[in-house]
Amino acid sequence: MKGNHPFVKWAIKSIESYILEKRIVDPIKDGAPQELLKRRAGAFVSLHLLDGSLRGCIGTFMPTKANLALEVRDNAIAAATEDPRFEPLTPDELDEVEVTVDILSEPEKVTELSQLDPKKYGVIVASGYRRGLLLPDLPGVDSVQEQLQIALRKAGISERERFEMYRFTVERYH
Repeated sequence: MKGNHPFVKWAIKSIESYILEKRIVDPIKDGAPQELLKRRAGAFVSLHLLDGSLRGCIGTFMPTKANLALEVRDNAIAAATEDPRFEPLTPDELDEVEVTVDILSEPEKVTELSQLDPKKYGVIVASGYRRGLLLPDLPGVDSVQEQLQIALRKAGISERERFEMYRFTVERYH
C-alpha cells in the first residue's frame, strides 16, 4: 500500500493489520499520530488502484468516534472490506493500492449554487433521511451541476425534489 503522510500510514497500518492478521489496531498501543488522538472530525478514507480507479471509499461527514485515530482506523477498514461497490480487498491487492485520507470541516448550509465550487468544496445533499455526499476536487467533476447530480443520485433524491445543500472543505493527505 502506498502513502507517505502519517495519517495515511495509520490508515494503511489499520487495513494491513485487519486483512493480514484479522487484528484491529489500538491507537495508543499501535502508535497512531498524536494529532489524530487530539482531534475529532469526520473523515473519509479512499483506496485507488495504481491506474487511478476507485477501489473503496468509506467515511463519516461528522465525527462518530472519540477521536480521529478511531475514525480513520474504522473508515479505512470499512473502505477495504465493506464498500458495497467492491469485493473486500485481498492480501494480494495490498501492493496495488494507494490510500488517501480526507479530514472534513464541519458542514455549513448553503442556499445558492453560487456558494458551491466542486474544486474547493465537497457537497452534501439531504432530503428527509436520505443523504448523499461527494468529496471536493475529484477527477472528472468540473462543475457544480455535475457535483450535485452525482450527490443526488447517491442519495436517491430526484432533482425535482426539495433538498438541502451543505458544503465542507477537506484536508487531503496522500
